[in-house]
Amino acid sequence: MKVAKDWKDYRVIATGDGEKLEKWGKYLLLRPDPQVIWHSKFELSKYNGLDGHYLRSNSGGGNWRFFTNVPQEWTIGWNNLKFSIKPMGFKHTGLFPEQAVNWNDMITAIKNAKRPIKVLNLFAYTGGASIACASAGASVTHVDASKGMVERAKENARLNGITTIRYIVDDCQKFIEREIRRGNFYDAIIMDPPSYGRGTNGEMWKLENNLYDFVQLSKKVLSDNPLFVLISSYTTGLQPSVLSNILTLVFGEGKIDADEIGLPTDEGIVLPCGARGIKFWN
Repeated sequence: MKVAKDWKDYRVIATGDGEKLEKWGKYLLLRPDPQVIWHSKFELSKYNGLDGHYLRSNSGGGNWRFFTNVPQEWTIGWNNLKFSIKPMGFKHTGLFPEQAVNWNDMITAIKNAKRPIKVLNLFAYTGGASIACASAGASVTHVDASKGMVERAKENARLNGITTIRYIVDDCQKFIEREIRRGNFYDAIIMDPPSYGRGTNGEMWKLENNLYDFVQLSKKVLSDNPLFVLISSYTTGLQPSVLSNILTLVFGEGKIDADEIGLPTDEGIVLPCGARGIKFWN
């Protein structure tokens, strides 16, 4: 398992009964987590100093309950990068800290390439991977269907003084199809597709049914001198070997790292946070 150990402004304090207690900078938040199927050692909602708790609704969704004067948003750092944190709907904060294991690998690959690298970041959310790649010197195209998430990605870029990211609000598959027609190519492709989704015209996306075809399509915009392709997924039960098999079948044999990714906890265990598969060419 690849574990994101190098955070200073973020940590997981405790887990149990479907929730995780996290510290984001100065603020303590309690959120649901589907991977946490064990019992907690104490009542997490009674933890001293808890600032906010996301409570699920019986009818779906949920809402935040705040116990202190939590700001609408604040900033935390990872290495030399900064990210905006904002409690939002569906328990989100605008950042997935476990993705730091991928940021590390991508930054290293881009710097070691010693050539201009064009990166395509699909389902790019608030831009953690975009910021990481741009900070290493890459030219990044950031694509997400949510205008609100793209605006938050732009804010993260501003926090870091990064101006080399191109932002596209669009359905990722439709964007790739247009890039194929335009003859545009990228040296690296990142994708973190959702488990379920719906396109602008009502098209249904289900990861298990659509991922392989989508990766095959993305191959058509990969340059003749590629650097890496990364697939990341939080879908419960999707094994790293599945991502490895997809990368091998679509792109051929080569160096592929496929792992669970996770976060260390103060309890001395690792919280699983999905899987990733990354294929390197050099």
